Amino acid sequence: MNQRPFPLDLVQTQTAWSATYRALAAVGPGAGTTVLRRRLLRLSTRLWWHPYWTTAEAGPAARADLREHARGGSGREAGAA
Repeated sequence: MNQRPFPLDLVQTQTAWSATYRALAAVGPGAGTTVLRRRLLRLSTRLWWHPYWTTAEAGPAARADLREHARGGSGREAGAA
């Protein structure tokens, strides 16, 4: 198992993004979703442009690994596609 060393602020942002996404999915359309949609957009921007993504450790699979790590999973197995 290969655990990436994600920065704490990046993991926290991904965790907040996931929680906001779930909250948005749980409410019905037109039920005051503007605040949640704006928060999701702001968090998406922070995730996409985080300085970590310019490092050598940040290969194409790193974003999926980050989502898994933020969910509390163990990440990808070595060699998994």
